[in-house]
Amino acid sequence: MGSKTLFEEYVRARAAGLARVAFLLTGDAHLAEDLVQVTLIEVASRWERILAGGDPEPYVRTVLYRKHLSWWRRHRRDARPTGELPEPAVPDIAGEVTTTVAVRRALDTLAPKQRAVLVLRYFEDLTESQAATVLGVRVGTVRSQTRDALARLRRLAPELSDLAKAVDR
Repeated sequence: MGSKTLFEEYVRARAAGLARVAFLLTGDAHLAEDLVQVTLIEVASRWERILAGGDPEPYVRTVLYRKHLSWWRRHRRDARPTGELPEPAVPDIAGEVTTTVAVRRALDTLAPKQRAVLVLRYFEDLTESQAATVLGVRVGTVRSQTRDALARLRRLAPELSDLAKAVDR
């Protein structure tokens, strides 16, 4: 099987999962799509070398997170904060939806690196060491970013306290 075919199979199998992670990182469906596309374009050009190293997933994940952080650094001057977040387009039809919206709003208050650390640790269920490897930082940085992010969420989103208690366990 050729490397092009293997890449196409990988994209078919992982595109939805990568899009979910990208959405959690960006908070915007369109930016998430762009982030996944840019990541896959970069990965495609190196696919044979990536496959030679074994499992491509850690490499792809690292590219995705690092692209997200570099986008934020490059475009943070363009951001114009508003006083209020717009109301979500999703109707409040159940407690799960309310929690999802609250989590999304809370994640929007975090710095990109803090947000990335929480997504890696609690959505992708990586260890501190694995998250540090993906982000190219030390384990102590992951610990401090996690601690600071969770403290900020507790302070700014007290309605998520039950969810935060589950994370602490």
